[in-house]
Amino acid sequence: MALIVQKYGGSSVADAESIKRVAKRIVDTRRAGHDVVVAVSAMGDTTDELLELADEVAPIPAPRELDMLLSSGERISMALLAMAIHSMGFEARSFTGSQAGMITDSQHGAARIVDVTPIRLREALDEGAIVIVAGFQGFNRDTRDITTLGRGGSDTTAVALAAALDADVCEIYSDVDGIFTADPRVIPKAQKLDHVSSEEMLELAANGAKVLYIRAVEYARRHGVLIHARSTFSSAEGTYVLGEGMKNPREAEGAVMEEPIVAGVATDFSQAKITVAGVPDVPGKAAEIFKIVAKSGANVDMIVQNVSATGRTDISFTVPKADAAAALKALAGDQTEVGFQNLIHDDQIGKLSVVGAGMRTHSGVSATLFEALSAGGINIEMISTSEIRISVVLRDTDLTEAARTVHTAYGLDGDAEATVHAGTGR
Repeated sequence: MALIVQKYGGSSVADAESIKRVAKRIVDTRRAGHDVVVAVSAMGDTTDELLELADEVAPIPAPRELDMLLSSGERISMALLAMAIHSMGFEARSFTGSQAGMITDSQHGAARIVDVTPIRLREALDEGAIVIVAGFQGFNRDTRDITTLGRGGSDTTAVALAAALDADVCEIYSDVDGIFTADPRVIPKAQKLDHVSSEEMLELAANGAKVLYIRAVEYARRHGVLIHARSTFSSAEGTYVLGEGMKNPREAEGAVMEEPIVAGVATDFSQAKITVAGVPDVPGKAAEIFKIVAKSGANVDMIVQNVSATGRTDISFTVPKADAAAALKALAGDQTEVGFQNLIHDDQIGKLSVVGAGMRTHSGVSATLFEALSAGGINIEMISTSEIRISVVLRDTDLTEAARTVHTAYGLDGDAEATVHAGTGR
């Protein structure tokens, strides 16, 4: 008997029929002799609808009350799913995040998990029940308030439960069959990967891949949780995300996995570029600029500084589009002190990233990328690299074609088109 944690996203529990289909899969797992703990998201677009409703009644909703509102979506899902399982003759018990022992800090809307004390879950499992937990939410001991975990919160809930309960595997279900060499909505001939390292998955998630969220992958890597990304709509095996020293469950005993040169191509339309033009080319100015940006709460990704020939230089960097306004306002407020000439904001960009652990030991990966973009007549505006990643910023209108061109150039195209069951990626 294994202990399996499963997570089902919004598209997997979008309506009553979907909930019954998920309940059957959970029951089948229980019938196979396994203990099951499930983390569930809100139904379909419930969270977005609740956010829109909050905006209609209050231009700036109170963070505490917004968390109370948003956490209701997962509570609806968990109760309905438990009812569906009961109707199939199996005992199921649903728990809110606080009842499940998900202890967080006090940051409303983006709380971090600080501890997991799943006492009630253990009791329910010992008594033979299937456990259903509302994802995305937790509880702060000091304020005694409900909190929510932000984007990807249900993924993070599932992984945190798997770590706390010492589960054998954490299965993350969505509407695609696993992790692909690219988003199959962008590149229909993307291929499903048998496995991917947590290091590669972190890079893919950080650079636009939506099938798993970066916080969940990082939590799994840190706590040694085996993730299996698979589809709610298919019984096929998905993709295993392997941490350091982990063995692929499908690999024969003693087999040695060879790292792929390129595991995947990720695209990201969510970035904006800010250029601080005419910065005095003296030591300390970059530090001043990025201290201001940090205080605004913006998360900087790529940075490029031009070579100075006139005593002044330009510094360009990318941030999430949602953070750009705050960063621009903060910089404009300190323009005189820093001494730059003007600010340029560009939100018509896209980021293309090539990721693969094999880059460490294979030459020519960069050349293939740049040759493919050149052949397609696609101009590069910024470049950033790590040991296992190359990212470039392009015009957003070029990004989809660039991704397809690069995917083909690395020999990643499959023979048939990938199946996307529901269309959202979650």
